[in-house]
Amino acid sequence: MLNKRHLPSITALQCFEAVTRHLSFTRAAEELNLTQSAVSKQVAQLEELLQHLLFRRVRRRLQLTPAGDLYLVEVRKILTQVEMSTHTLRSYGGETEVLRVSTPSTFGARWLVPRLKGWRLRYPHIHLDLCNEQQADDLLQGRSDLAFYFGQGARPGTECLKLFGEELVAVCAPSSLPEMPYTDPTQLTELVLLQNASRPQAWHEWFENQGYRTDHSYHGPRFDTFYMCIRAAQVGCGVALLPRFLVEEELADGKLVVAWPYSMPSPDAYYLAYPEHSAGVPKVQAFVAWIMAQLNDPQTL
Repeated sequence: MLNKRHLPSITALQCFEAVTRHLSFTRAAEELNLTQSAVSKQVAQLEELLQHLLFRRVRRRLQLTPAGDLYLVEVRKILTQVEMSTHTLRSYGGETEVLRVSTPSTFGARWLVPRLKGWRLRYPHIHLDLCNEQQADDLLQGRSDLAFYFGQGARPGTECLKLFGEELVAVCAPSSLPEMPYTDPTQLTELVLLQNASRPQAWHEWFENQGYRTDHSYHGPRFDTFYMCIRAAQVGCGVALLPRFLVEEELADGKLVVAWPYSMPSPDAYYLAYPEHSAGVPKVQAFVAWIMAQLNDPQTL
């Protein structure tokens, strides 16, 4: 645990951040409703604590030092997090509750968001806060109330509800395919294999499951999300291996076509998880019931 003498006050951080925006102690003081000397003193104490100058005067104007510029990035993160945490706690147990849900980005945009239509009317007192920045311990550390994830259905300290599996299909823009149909799936390497960073083995397994091997299964531009792979395939950058349910719209509209008639079932599945100790929390129960109802409605699948 840090010695409290090494922890700056929130006031000092606010003064420093305000001065960086105005490059003026006077204008920062006016914004914070403090005196100019109080702001100056807070910044001076911060510099003493850090043992670095944060500002220097050049031709009677303030400028951030390299140390100040580096510190500013972290200070803004801290102040933003404190503000968000404060808003969350203010709503806790009141008329409006915040429900924090983390989700893989493309899954959230393509599958989850369309299924939230009507949520606000049904649960006007539960405000959804969706985030696609996921860490393995988000639930246990309290950063999220629920999390959608792809993988195996076992996470310590959590309840995991299986939603559905997936099958991967190779898709590309119609214009990317040659006039003569392919007779061998390895011929797809002529189109450039678009790689997804979260599934580095996907192409290798897709070929292997059909009894084929190629030296090019790991070659090709790598994208961080399925959404970027979808867009890259759609504009003709190559062929992408994607979960079919994420590209149903493009396949139906003809913006993408199946490049080779083989679907590879995945051994993993999509899950909805929440901490074991939250099982009885009404807002968590409401969201789980909503999602399971969506799964049971054939019109939403």
